[in-house]
Amino acid sequence: MRDALWERICLHLKHGRATLVYSTDSEQRLTFRVHNTPWQPVDLDGITLMRRPLPTAPAEGETLRPGFSKAAQRLIAQRTQAKRARANTDYVAIDLETTGLNLTTDSIIEYGAVKVEHGTPTQTFSALVRQPSPLPPPVATLTGLDDTTLSRKGQPPEQALADFLAFLGKHPLIGYNVAFDFAFLRAACARHTQPPPTNPARDILPLARRKCPHLPDHRLETLARHFAIPITHPHRALDDALLTHLLYLKLNE
Repeated sequence: MRDALWERICLHLKHGRATLVYSTDSEQRLTFRVHNTPWQPVDLDGITLMRRPLPTAPAEGETLRPGFSKAAQRLIAQRTQAKRARANTDYVAIDLETTGLNLTTDSIIEYGAVKVEHGTPTQTFSALVRQPSPLPPPVATLTGLDDTTLSRKGQPPEQALADFLAFLGKHPLIGYNVAFDFAFLRAACARHTQPPPTNPARDILPLARRKCPHLPDHRLETLARHFAIPITHPHRALDDALLTHLLYLKLNE
């Protein structure tokens, strides 16, 4: 069985190296077989050692460097490229609207998310959240929401949070200034005894700053106008999540 296994390894392993170590009836009680390697087993008074050849100068034009075989390097490169391609085309774009900027006193009033597969939106999520107190007037003006709408169409905070987390699943996330969204998400999870999300997330804001340094500012609306992306309902979670997705496509062109 061992001989058949070793023969099969040597037959199919064209470029990589292999070493077989197995027990045998000798003083050392071990023996070695090697394939595709300059190291060779040698017997020294009944003890098998692996002899390493002396280093030689590389041939003219040849560069020697440590690392994987060329076949392994190609495979690693292909897998890395495929992983990066999936990360750039399969994700969930998210956005939250809140009553303010304070994690302790303010709360989430709307969740929005767009699931993207192969660069194309496939599903959306939107949920308003009921509030125990009236909306601050500046927030109502900014979002166009009011207490009546939140009371009539909003969900209980714990239900909206659970539904949002279920929609995210384990997918990679993108967002605009996503650290702000994650801070409020973690605060909401702590408040409602939910485990916080651990999804990998990418912030589009640094990417926008790097690729569009000439703009007067890097607000989401400014980037949308720069790339001629239509703005339907600014400062609404689902519309801003979709806007984030479209901006991400433009920044990666």
